[in-house]
Amino acid sequence: MIPLIQKEVCENKKWLSEKDISDIVAISESTPGPIAINAATFVGYKTSGFPGACMATLGVVLPSFLIISIISMILTQFQSIRAVRYAFMGIRAAVLALILKALWMMFNQVKKKKKPFSYAIMGLSLLLTAFLKIDAAFVIIGCGLFGLIWSMLNRKEQSNGTD
Repeated sequence: MIPLIQKEVCENKKWLSEKDISDIVAISESTPGPIAINAATFVGYKTSGFPGACMATLGVVLPSFLIISIISMILTQFQSIRAVRYAFMGIRAAVLALILKALWMMFNQVKKKKKPFSYAIMGLSLLLTAFLKIDAAFVIIGCGLFGLIWSMLNRKEQSNGTD
């Protein structure tokens, strides 16, 4: 994406300099989210301020959002077809395999730092999503809040112990 953005923004439109592209790369890679969205926001801001940042971000996000929305509406009409159902079962299996591979790689990278409490949270998350059918987004939000509260309590205990 970066070479495409650089060509369009610096060479074709002449909105930004090559140094600005270096700034875009640094900022886009250091902030959460896709590089294309971060870069669009940065270019929009540099060229037209806050309204430009909003419009550039919308311009990058909206087409994908609309396409995915249309595809999902079309696919729901075909979900009763047996071949489509089988295709989605195969896709789900492939996605599960990719998720398990990523999980295994992450587990191997950080297993030395894990504590029993972390394993309990992981197991509870699996139980909630896989067996109790609670939406993963709620589990992620709950784990984030629980982790925040847990770390705040631990920090408070550590500061009370050192006083």
